[in-house]
Amino acid sequence: MPHSLVLNASYEPLCVVPQRRAVVLVLNHKAVTLEGTGTSLHAAGVHGVGWELPAPAVVKLTRYVRVPLRRGVPLTRRAIFARDGGRCVYCDAPATSVDHVIPRSRGGQHAWDNVVSSCRRCNHVKADRPLGDLGWRMKRPPVQPNGSAWRILSSGRTDQRWLPYLRGYGVDLELLPFEPKGPDGLSFSELPFSHAHKGQDGLSVSEAEEHLATTVTAAVRQAASTPVVTQITPLAA
Repeated sequence: MPHSLVLNASYEPLCVVPQRRAVVLVLNHKAVTLEGTGTSLHAAGVHGVGWELPAPAVVKLTRYVRVPLRRGVPLTRRAIFARDGGRCVYCDAPATSVDHVIPRSRGGQHAWDNVVSSCRRCNHVKADRPLGDLGWRMKRPPVQPNGSAWRILSSGRTDQRWLPYLRGYGVDLELLPFEPKGPDGLSFSELPFSHAHKGQDGLSVSEAEEHLATTVTAAVRQAASTPVVTQITPLAA
């Protein structure tokens, strides 16, 4: 199902919702469409009269919604790959897995400053040894990302039309590992990190994303819960 980017009334990125929910927000005048997909949504109406509405890619809420933002960015495999540009921090090859810089068997923490993206070869060679034993250096130090755009990137969904609205909110868009996928724009590469399971590194995508979605989209769901009353474009039967 296509998804839409939801911005707060201040233009700050809030969350990603199914396109159907974004349409409900627009129809209830809870949001306005800033960017369309170039297609239209159609539905059958009563007495043989249907309606159509431009499919929204980006919508902005008409009223400011306060969302608890103190919680940090979830540590997911997708977010790690986005932060590291989809490249191995050891050799700069395309990344296919994640690695703990200080192995957990040696007391390393499962935290942003200790988890990095890695290629299969480096992950295998390093195993549970520290970098000092190998004489390796990281291309860039791992840090926890900041900025509201990371709520969007941590979901693993994105669209080329969203990029202008994410600039300035804590993300270096030039490093993001985007790859064409379907008519709805751009999506993260279908690499092993996108699978929603816990691997040998103990990272779970599905659990963290579920927690993120519950926290951020609660206010948006409440805004979309009222009945639809609006003017729509009629179509001949």
